[in-house]
Amino acid sequence: MERVFNFSAGPSMLPLPVLQKAAQEMTCHGSSGMSVMEMSHRSPEFEEIMEQTERDLRMLLAVPDNYKILFMQGGASTQFACVPLNLAGLAPSRKVLYAVSGNFADKAYKEAQKLGFYSKCIATTKDDNFDHVPAITEDMVDQDASYLHICFNNTIYGTKYPYVPKTGRVPLVADMSSCIASEPVDVSSFGVIYAGVQKNVAPAGMAIVIVREDLLGKSDEKTPTMLDWKVAADNGSMYNTPPCFTIYMAGLVFRWILEMGGLEAMRDRNIKKASLLYDYLDSQDYYTATARPGSRSMMNVTFVTGDADLDKKFAEEASAAGLKNLKGHRSVGGMRASIYNAMPYEGVEKLVAFMKEFAASNSRN
Repeated sequence: MERVFNFSAGPSMLPLPVLQKAAQEMTCHGSSGMSVMEMSHRSPEFEEIMEQTERDLRMLLAVPDNYKILFMQGGASTQFACVPLNLAGLAPSRKVLYAVSGNFADKAYKEAQKLGFYSKCIATTKDDNFDHVPAITEDMVDQDASYLHICFNNTIYGTKYPYVPKTGRVPLVADMSSCIASEPVDVSSFGVIYAGVQKNVAPAGMAIVIVREDLLGKSDEKTPTMLDWKVAADNGSMYNTPPCFTIYMAGLVFRWILEMGGLEAMRDRNIKKASLLYDYLDSQDYYTATARPGSRSMMNVTFVTGDADLDKKFAEEASAAGLKNLKGHRSVGGMRASIYNAMPYEGVEKLVAFMKEFAASNSRN
């Protein structure tokens, strides 16, 4: 069967060359005589995979030497708890700050509250249904806080911070789950970057954490061992059996991006795809882009017809045409096209062509 264009927000498309490489090595990786899924995580073969994956990610993101890279189980949602548990002790106040720009930013904020930390929301765009990101200035950031947390790209609402907030002495923590490795980023501007891998990197089940070394070892005394970043760092992300196959797949994706020209080339590729779709949306009046210009994501493009029945029909007919998983989240409705790194330009071309045909064939009341 011919492969479809999968616009799912996650788990999402993986690069075809990566899938083909994994298929080639499914029953025998190198000369090991076994699949990566069968390897001991303590074996020399897997240790080599782990070390190469970390080296490639460090090269890809230009991660400074004073940052640790961790591969942790549980995805980004587990990190909602890890962040306050590991960082609240950085300041005597144990105050933690959040900017709420969407669903996952709100979940992270509520998780810190649930754990009993003094959590403060300093900015939100909830009243506008999160159709843009908040403006954060340094004077808004309490300098006695342990950190400020933001969700850099908001998958559900199709928005992204077009800037890195200035926070003074307060470490900036960013959830980059849906934009990691899509463009160059100055890692040194952040105290911590974390990302669930299932959107732009690998199969689901793991989070990448990039943490500045001086922020380690400050965890709350009640932090479970498996959630303690220092424990993970001290044990090379192998305190227990790690998600070996997901790490292997992430490594293949990092190598693919490097071979494509790195993050500069990936940014240009992603701008070209997003521009094609946004330019069409802005040139007509049948569909409306829900995210405001200036806050629009390159990874997740949200739009509506203004008619819920037409939106439903659009998603169904698009799926039948090989354009899968375009139904928007219930918080926004309409459609959402997630055009991560692995989505080829041809997929966006086919989507725009379908949008034009649908608009011509389905009048609005």
